[in-house]
Amino acid sequence: MKTAVVICPGRGTYTKTELGSLARFPDRALLTEFDTRRAELGQETLSALDGAATYSVAKHTRGDNASALIYTCTLGDVLSLKDVEITAVTGNSMGWYSALACAGALSPENGFEVVNTMGTLMQEQLIGGQIIHPFMGADWVDAPARKAELLAIAQGINTRPEHVLSLSIDLGGMLVLAGNEAGLKSFEAAVPPEQGRFPMRLANHAGFHTRLQAPVAEMGRARLPQSLFVQPKTALIDGRGAIWWPGATDTAALRDYTLGPQVTEPYDFTAAIRTAAREFAPDLFIIPGPGTTLGGAVAQSLILAHWRGMDSKGAFQTRQAAEPFLISMGLPEQRAMVC
Repeated sequence: MKTAVVICPGRGTYTKTELGSLARFPDRALLTEFDTRRAELGQETLSALDGAATYSVAKHTRGDNASALIYTCTLGDVLSLKDVEITAVTGNSMGWYSALACAGALSPENGFEVVNTMGTLMQEQLIGGQIIHPFMGADWVDAPARKAELLAIAQGINTRPEHVLSLSIDLGGMLVLAGNEAGLKSFEAAVPPEQGRFPMRLANHAGFHTRLQAPVAEMGRARLPQSLFVQPKTALIDGRGAIWWPGATDTAALRDYTLGPQVTEPYDFTAAIRTAAREFAPDLFIIPGPGTTLGGAVAQSLILAHWRGMDSKGAFQTRQAAEPFLISMGLPEQRAMVC
């Protein structure tokens, strides 16, 4: 049996091509429970959102809808895995909440409560925004000087009066920056367009993983009690690259991190993947749905970690073609390898 690290996707991964994904959710009773909870809160059910005739950016990317949809799709895919031994679980940004449930530190129901609560709070407050920009070129070769240059531009903007801009997510070969409107506009004006789409604003995203979210973190702590959190059954790798071990986790500290620094400090996804590769050395890196967009960031993070000698996109593609080790469950042919 092959070993695997599961990598849970975050916001922005449920797009129009993912409509209907919940048709394959393996536990209909659990899905009904999620729908009932949403209805009690006066929210549209996940079944209705996922079963819509058309995809709506305005509706489906809202934090109170997208977070719960993504969590449920991810959980369903992890419940569908067969013939693999999951040795660790991690995630990107909002995917941390999914990782907590997939590793057993939250029950599926409590995980839903956490993600739906935090997604709703983020949407209600909608403080700041996010922008994404690459520092790697099309060859995915490490470019530390370019990364430092972009971070210096952001840091300079952040020192201006009434401007807020800082690193939100270190995402493989990408930098996700977050700030207020003045900070985001200044960055857009300071860097030349690349690849016809960057720098790219992320629709309905707040200034995640920055001090702007301190009020949201505080409200989350007020609504989500310690009793939701239990010992993980599988090792968890957080947004600093730190490991939370089964049987040795301080669950109060886990809640404090989840509803504190995880919300208000930069999320180092690159470090999480580096830890996954070096500490667990899995046969497979499995990315559950929805979507397939996280695959590039995982591959880039493995390149940055010098995993198995990979140093470029070409090196990754050669190894992946010879023996696939990065599995995106959003791709039917790769999903069939693990389900």
